[in-house]
Amino acid sequence: MPMPPVLRSLLAAVAVAGLLAACRPAPSDPDGAARSDLSRPSLAVQALTRHMRSGDFAAFARDAVPPALHARLQIAWQAGDTRWPLDELPFSERLPDVLTALAEPGSEARLAAGFERQFAGAARELRAAATSLGLFGVQYVEHQGDFSSGERDHYAQLIAAISRWGAGAPLSDSARARDAIDRLAAAARAAGPSSADALAAAGMEDSLTRIGGFSNAAKAVLAGYGLDLDAAFDSVTARLLVQQGDRATVRLRYELAGSAIDTLVELERIDGQWYLADYLRHARAATAGVAAGAAPGPATAPDADPGQAPAREPAAAP
Repeated sequence: MPMPPVLRSLLAAVAVAGLLAACRPAPSDPDGAARSDLSRPSLAVQALTRHMRSGDFAAFARDAVPPALHARLQIAWQAGDTRWPLDELPFSERLPDVLTALAEPGSEARLAAGFERQFAGAARELRAAATSLGLFGVQYVEHQGDFSSGERDHYAQLIAAISRWGAGAPLSDSARARDAIDRLAAAARAAGPSSADALAAAGMEDSLTRIGGFSNAAKAVLAGYGLDLDAAFDSVTARLLVQQGDRATVRLRYELAGSAIDTLVELERIDGQWYLADYLRHARAATAGVAAGAAPGPATAPDADPGQAPAREPAAAP
């Protein structure tokens, strides 16, 4: 059963929140040096958290999977077969179009006008939609989709939390929306060309670095609407429940937008390093067609200047 587009939008917010809030904050590194110690389950979780907090998606990808799998992911990315770890987001196939639409000249006025036509002053309707989508979304992840049992439990709680947040958030506020559009458009232009061809040409590392910058702007916009992901980070507690050989279970508790989340995360040890089992599963599936031992080729820089808006392309509105 295909996922309805409107549910994809809700799950996108949920997935971002889950990816960011699923790990405990690590201490800041004043020297800016990467210290990715994955020798214990808690340390692996902290390393991924540090990268997500800073918007360093490239470092996240390097630490989320073993080196050989990471190399295969780079090959699959260049071939256009995957956008992992962005593929963790249900709307990942639309992300290039969203960024392109935001980066186009004049996007601010066009998108603001669209908001005024559809959502300005529609607080009651948006509250009702958030509640309905929450109920439908929970049913979906509990009974459909390609989720592990841990993902079903975690995502169901996240959807309910996001639904409650959406029902009370000032989503129909025109001034707030115009400010959000302006900030996201500027961040999309700074991210550079985002078409499917541009992402493939730039390669996984460079693309994730640029998109990570956009994610930080998006997180700041969400905070302005009361969805403070940094506060969720700070509330997380992680406790190792079970470790049996190369498998471990960690219990995560945190608060997201006023809702308590309590879930379990499974980890797997490979060559002495710990990795989140669901990320491994998804990454392996994304590289099923890549031969073991294959090496990625050099990335080709996009023709357009990364600091400029890309050429106008057909794009869907966010």
